Amino acid sequence: MKIELERTGLNRIRAYSPGRITVNETVYRESFLITPERLYSDWLVNSPEGLTEAHFQRIAALRPEVVLLGTGATTRFPPAPLTRPLITAGIGLEVMDTAAACRTYNILMGDGRRVLAALLMIEPTSQVDSTE
Repeated sequence: MKIELERTGLNRIRAYSPGRITVNETVYRESFLITPERLYSDWLVNSPEGLTEAHFQRIAALRPEVVLLGTGATTRFPPAPLTRPLITAGIGLEVMDTAAACRTYNILMGDGRRVLAALLMIEPTSQVDSTE
């Protein structure tokens, strides 16, 4: 039997449904950046097409080990030149649907990794949450 203590005081994603993510006890309905220690709710991006190099510069300045970009219900890759700030800083980027990004974030955060999830809120709000 493996027993693990949950790391306390960190940002854990508790539930996800389209247009709605619960972090700890707070529900978010807008795109945001999340690390184990901080949440940035001022990341105003509404689609992968709305991403700019400046968005990735901001992420790179936070110095995560890996970035998980959640792009809604489907995986939609940003144009490669926009991600140059991450490549230059040696930061990994994984692009996936938002549900997968939420699950992966929790796993990496639980393992003590310096993970940052950039979660785009694209779809309309669902009535039912899927919890992790």
